[in-house]
Amino acid sequence: MSYIVFDIGGTKTRVAASDDLRSFTEPVKFDTPTTCQAGVAEIVKHAKHLSGGADIRGVAGGIRGILNDDKTSMVRDPGKALTGWEEEPLAELLQKELGTTVYLENDAAIVGVGEAMYGAGQGSEIVVYLTVSTGVGGAKIENGMVDVYAYGFEPGHQILDVDNTVLGEGVDPTLENLVSGTALENRMGVKPYDIPQDDAVWDQLARYLAEGLRNTILYWSPDVIVLGGSMIVGDPRILLADIQRHTNEALGDIVPCPLLKDAELGDFGGLYGAMGILNQKV
Repeated sequence: MSYIVFDIGGTKTRVAASDDLRSFTEPVKFDTPTTCQAGVAEIVKHAKHLSGGADIRGVAGGIRGILNDDKTSMVRDPGKALTGWEEEPLAELLQKELGTTVYLENDAAIVGVGEAMYGAGQGSEIVVYLTVSTGVGGAKIENGMVDVYAYGFEPGHQILDVDNTVLGEGVDPTLENLVSGTALENRMGVKPYDIPQDDAVWDQLARYLAEGLRNTILYWSPDVIVLGGSMIVGDPRILLADIQRHTNEALGDIVPCPLLKDAELGDFGGLYGAMGILNQKV
């Protein structure tokens, strides 16, 4: 029997198979279709091929956006990349075609599970995963499982620039609008990858991010914070040493700073997370 794992992103979707829930096949990658129905058809096609005709024992995967209460569909994509997938019965459609239970999770949360179980957070009980790329997202992972929540995790929307001294009037004063790649491009007028690593703006971003991490640490009290996304593990990047220094300064004597680590699983974090969920559920 095989297991199928998938990761539905705003631009690309990845699908892989696993026989032992310790590793998976070379993922198949394709452009994410604009509609849920077309996406399901692609995932099913590749899942059946990867399983080699064997029965599929379980399926799990992540998708961007906000999920419904029972985690069977994505109800809203704030980034507007997957509006054709909103309010569609994604898990139900996949279950019907593949004949097995399908587990769905938010994309940032499922990467957090992957890092907690297979990556930089291994061995820690409470792991916070934070991704900084075009936006900012993240989740709290406890004992390898996404912590319970009422409305999902939105660390990128915490208010930092309270008096708008940095962003100015008319811009939401959030962590995301301070440190994301989109925000940096809007302020600087160039792509982040075109800004030299020795530009002072990278240290400035580390300071802003540290203030957000201070809040995260005080509210969630993690053992380790794993930082991922293109603004963290790309080139150029917000350097981990600078983030560590500024976070220590921001915390002062309130509580010790937990371990801060770069994410280790790259583009496959969501697939590892899906495999981790199947390890828990099947």
